[in-house]
Amino acid sequence: MRTTLDLPESLVDEAMRISHHRTKTGVIITALEEYVRKNKIQGLKKYRGRIHLDINLAKLRKRS
Repeated sequence: MRTTLDLPESLVDEAMRISHHRTKTGVIITALEEYVRKNKIQGLKKYRGRIHLDINLAKLRKRS
């Protein structure tokens, strides 16, 4: 999908330098994927301690 964006050039340049992406598109795709991933993790955190999983951690930790 083609989209026109007005982004701060210094921010895009810094993101390209940090991420080692060679294109602005690559940087934006990576940033969006990371944003979605973090948002999903945040959504899962609300279930912490509320879901009981019948898992034997001692048994799992002995596996290699």
